[in-house]
Amino acid sequence: MPFGGGNKCGCCQKTVYFAEEVQCEGKSWHKSCFLCMVCKKNLDSTTVAVHVDEIYCKSCYGKKYGPKGYGFGGGAGTLSMDTGEGLGIKPEVQGPHRPTNNPNASKFAQKAAGSEVCPRCEKTVYAAEKVIGGGNSWHKGCFRCAKCGKGLESTTLADRDGEIYCKGCYAKNFGPKGFGFGQGAGALAHSK
Repeated sequence: MPFGGGNKCGCCQKTVYFAEEVQCEGKSWHKSCFLCMVCKKNLDSTTVAVHVDEIYCKSCYGKKYGPKGYGFGGGAGTLSMDTGEGLGIKPEVQGPHRPTNNPNASKFAQKAAGSEVCPRCEKTVYAAEKVIGGGNSWHKGCFRCAKCGKGLESTTLADRDGEIYCKGCYAKNFGPKGFGFGQGAGALAHSK
């Protein structure tokens, strides 16, 4: 501690007295100087992020020093048009747009080469309606038990010979039969 008072503030370089001191990374700050370097929000021990001698809120720190690119958005489903120029980040310049060589611009007008076909209705399965199960691609509406018609999920299906079943129908039709393999609670199953 220097002669004549407390330590020097990491922001304004003036003396910090005990009653107004906030410590971070071994440095002292005035409570009123302990602000994000970019947005000037008040900080505390849970919201501060330090880079060398600079302090930031976690949001500004992430924008300035965090990962960049697709998939690293602002969170909560938001789309931000902030390029970060206020933080000293230079935006990437994109090249000119080059249109496709396809004479028919509609993606839905032509079937993609090698498009997948639903085994139940034998129609093309597009990505927006595709459900995968039993090694095949199905329409959401066709993804049902072949015996009882119950809607299935990838965790509730059993497949046999390219067809899909709910676990109950699969057990009744293809499971073990005989004494001791009843339908539960001591029931005897009579199979024909």
